[in-house]
Amino acid sequence: MKKLYYSANALLLLMLVLLGSCKKSETVHLSENKKERKVIEYKKPASAVSYQIQNTKEWLKVNEADSSKMDIVYAVNRTDKTNFKKLDSVVIPADFSGDLVYYMPFPIHVSALEDVSKVIIFSYPTQTFGAYENGELVRTGPTNMGRKKDPTPTGLFFTNWKAEQTTSTFNDEWDLKWNFNIENKLGVGFHQYELPGYPASHSCLRLQEKDAKYLYKFADEWILKDKENVKVKGTPVIVFGSYNFDGPKPWLQLKSDPKALNISENEIESQVQPFLQKILDNQKLREAEPSATM
Repeated sequence: MKKLYYSANALLLLMLVLLGSCKKSETVHLSENKKERKVIEYKKPASAVSYQIQNTKEWLKVNEADSSKMDIVYAVNRTDKTNFKKLDSVVIPADFSGDLVYYMPFPIHVSALEDVSKVIIFSYPTQTFGAYENGELVRTGPTNMGRKKDPTPTGLFFTNWKAEQTTSTFNDEWDLKWNFNIENKLGVGFHQYELPGYPASHSCLRLQEKDAKYLYKFADEWILKDKENVKVKGTPVIVFGSYNFDGPKPWLQLKSDPKALNISENEIESQVQPFLQKILDNQKLREAEPSATM
């Protein structure tokens, strides 16, 4: 009887161990296949974002030494340090306590992009860009895109080759830093160059130097099969919308309506949807490529 009791206990213990092992392996299996989503905690402004128009020189007298404020006003006015001083009047936030994302129009999260490892989106109407990793905004800032005579082409592109410094195909006196080509035949790419505060380029996408350096490292180059054929394309880049070249600067609207330029999550989804399968197909190729770096 005692022998039977011990045998029953041993059998019960064995069953519990086996059940525990099954549950553990199932949990590991699920966690290995579940994609980790990058979530960034951004600091919200202490009060609702609002804007006013101020005289540039007068505002600089009081605030020029505050680098955190300067970074935000450069971005809001789609310009850089050198060109900001040339503007007569500028758009100024009433509250500078938040992170830059709260002064830029791109949504912080886009559910439709959760399966997309990396994508860079440029908005022509707002002259801004947003870089996303699995649906989370990881970088945003100002851009000055193609002028009326030489507009930046819109649609889906992929990053190709890059160079820390190269010469413009339009003018060999123009040095382009942190250049990443997205349209090889037309010579279109994003890179660091002066931002006068309006679309002024010969179709390229100009960036502040810190943003150009970030995207230079963020995006992937193409993988070539040989000198003439592409095996795997680089990081997807979507350029959308149009700019009213004959109207006032769009960001001047922020004074009367702080949300005037906001890009909704639904709008991003509608812009990405026609290209989503093509993006995911290329992403799958890249993930299967031993030499690819994600």
